[in-house]
Amino acid sequence: MQTDNDILIANQGSFILNSTAAKTVTINAIVVLEDTVFNAINIAGSDVKSTYIAKPADSVKAGAIIRAINAQQFSGVKLTSGSVLLILA
Repeated sequence: MQTDNDILIANQGSFILNSTAAKTVTINAIVVLEDTVFNAINIAGSDVKSTYIAKPADSVKAGAIIRAINAQQFSGVKLTSGSVLLILA
């Protein structure tokens, strides 16, 4: 199991998603690089964005960091617009 420091330094690597193509990969954290609208944030293949974003149709502001609750990990992301840094697990 990764420590918080492993996640903060992206010990397993990172990926910049800057397109509307879905990215299916195990993710520890999502860092929003510019104002971004999410089409989906998945855990175990199910869209859970409304669990993490109060108004899912609105943009999430640059600088936001999204971590899964209850020691879960995200399984994929799809954007409508914007760009994010995925911290890989």
